[in-house]
Amino acid sequence: MATHDAIEDCLRLHRVTGIGPKTFQKLRGYFGSVSQIIDAAKQASHDELRQAGVSNRAINHLRKLDDISIREDLTWLEASDQHHILSIDDPRYPHLLKETATAPILLFVNGNINILYDPQIAIVGSRSPTQSGRDLAYDFAKHLATSGLCITSGLALGVDGFSHKGALDAGAPTIAVTATGLDRVYPARHRKLAHQIVEQGALVSEFPIGTEVRSQYFPQRNRIISGLSVGVLVVEAAIKSGSLITAKQASEQGREVFAIPGSIHNPLARGCHHLIRQGAKLVETAEHILEEIKKSLELHLQPSDSSLSTPSNSNTQQQSELDADYQKVLDSMGYSPVSIDYLVTQTGLTAEELSSILLMLELQGFVTSSGGGHYTRLAKKG
Repeated sequence: MATHDAIEDCLRLHRVTGIGPKTFQKLRGYFGSVSQIIDAAKQASHDELRQAGVSNRAINHLRKLDDISIREDLTWLEASDQHHILSIDDPRYPHLLKETATAPILLFVNGNINILYDPQIAIVGSRSPTQSGRDLAYDFAKHLATSGLCITSGLALGVDGFSHKGALDAGAPTIAVTATGLDRVYPARHRKLAHQIVEQGALVSEFPIGTEVRSQYFPQRNRIISGLSVGVLVVEAAIKSGSLITAKQASEQGREVFAIPGSIHNPLARGCHHLIRQGAKLVETAEHILEEIKKSLELHLQPSDSSLSTPSNSNTQQQSELDADYQKVLDSMGYSPVSIDYLVTQTGLTAEELSSILLMLELQGFVTSSGGGHYTRLAKKG
């Protein structure tokens, strides 16, 4: 966990005009850690900072780092145990997002921080979907959430909202990535939904406390939605749509992109059809996504053999062929519900590693989600 001083340094750097994610990554590549960037801001020459990729305007702001007020951020952080600020050097920072080229300098989180490490699927789409689009977003989210995936979206009206509601009604967590500071909710109509998400999941933002709504922040927010997830599902979208921006960012980040086809007479199907022509995977059922996500997770986790892809009919043979970490998890479970915290203690694996492994085991029928972050081992027939 980052120290209080490290968080303050990161907060000040985050508020410097002209130091966005791209410039920050250049500074990290040139100087190293956040603390080394802070030292450079005070000691490095103008030419050296220019060589590191900082504009003249940003250098002038960077020189005044100590004058930047972060009182609002710290007051918010201290107001609740559910409030968290994660710098990019914090070990709790989601590793999938950290691997992206424009990872945020820090994340503000309101809610259960542990679900940031759960395998996530993003669901995005039109703010004014058809009734069919609303139903599809809700049903796909509910099914995928029941299957062990965390649903991530942007809290917007339309597809985003119905996706969050589907996950919540499944009794599962959901993550909403916002384009404002976490001291406010946009749209205001989703204030109640935002409170439900905090109780059952988390709100996430890269924007400092006090940040108001601006149109340019939404495309910026979208890269976090895709960066946190192993895949993005587009339900309904017009050709010129923020959802297509999210899909493009997902593709650039190496994520799976899924799209649901629709009627050729529906203008909100054209964005999905465009994505499919560009190589997105056409999906008709949640099972199609689960199959592809399973492949992505297998590639990411790199199990030692293919036993999870093709289980045998013999229970003994299945278990003997499992990757060592998978077997360790099963060996630590009885046939009564156990929590991830319990498995962390028993296996020595991180919560992030366990979330991915448990999802894989669930997809293959070795365990089942019991709700509330608990899992139960299943007796295999054979």
